[in-house]
Amino acid sequence: MSALSDLSRELANITAEAGRSVVRVEARRRIPASGIIWSADGTVVTASHVVEREEEVHVGLPDGSVVPATLAGRDPSTDLAVLRLQGGSNLTAATRAGTDGVQVGHLVMALGRPGRTVRATLGIVSALGDAWRTAGGTEVDHYLQADVGFFLGISGGPLVDTTGRVLGLHTVGLHRRTGVTIPTATVDLVSATLLAHGRMRRGYLGIEPRPVRLTPEMAQAAGQRTGLLFLSVEPDSPAQRGGLLVGDILLSVDGRPVPTPRDLMAMLVGEQIGRTLSLRLIRGGQVREATVTLGERD
Repeated sequence: MSALSDLSRELANITAEAGRSVVRVEARRRIPASGIIWSADGTVVTASHVVEREEEVHVGLPDGSVVPATLAGRDPSTDLAVLRLQGGSNLTAATRAGTDGVQVGHLVMALGRPGRTVRATLGIVSALGDAWRTAGGTEVDHYLQADVGFFLGISGGPLVDTTGRVLGLHTVGLHRRTGVTIPTATVDLVSATLLAHGRMRRGYLGIEPRPVRLTPEMAQAAGQRTGLLFLSVEPDSPAQRGGLLVGDILLSVDGRPVPTPRDLMAMLVGEQIGRTLSLRLIRGGQVREATVTLGERD
């Protein structure tokens, strides 16, 4: 019983300490959601889907005060949003950690503050994997899932390890059946971009792709069975300037196959804008090489 009592006290201490960086986000009609103080200068990260209004957003701080906040930017494809507090003092930023040492079976807690006080739910890491792609086509640093229980308002709060360090932001907005955790590395990258630009920069080619299965002859020549058929090429687009034509079948970009439009979208990320990409495609039944300079979507 002593060991259980010690564990119970330790979990309570972790909740209290980590809860100093967990806030309440009032940006929707229903029950408020949660957020994480990402930096002591007043930057708060939360889930994008809980920010239903962009005006009259308020954040409830751990000391009980409520301060106004502005939306610095959001990225629905990773379900992340960044708020900037317009007041508040004695803010405690979350202590963050990577997921390198995390293993399936490790104890974790998901915290939230949909009301005045912090709430916690205990579970274990149930799945951990390499980079994964969201439904919006964005690649997330790692796949992390925990079998913690859900309560209303949990989205936007942190998943913490047994030292109270934040492993990522927990949300139920990316998967219909369960919650997932956006790792800190991805939150860092997305939040920095949103703070700098107000949005995630997206690459732009100016084509309408559709997956197609190649004929046996083309598949043999290409060394793969599928590609992306260009149904249209927009005038004065990067694709047109690169000489791409309606009817071309895209096979790969910079040596990486693109069997679906989502795979192509995942490659057209912000840091690629302005780069010249090497394309491998089929035109008139022949495998060809082409180059195109990636533009930026408005």
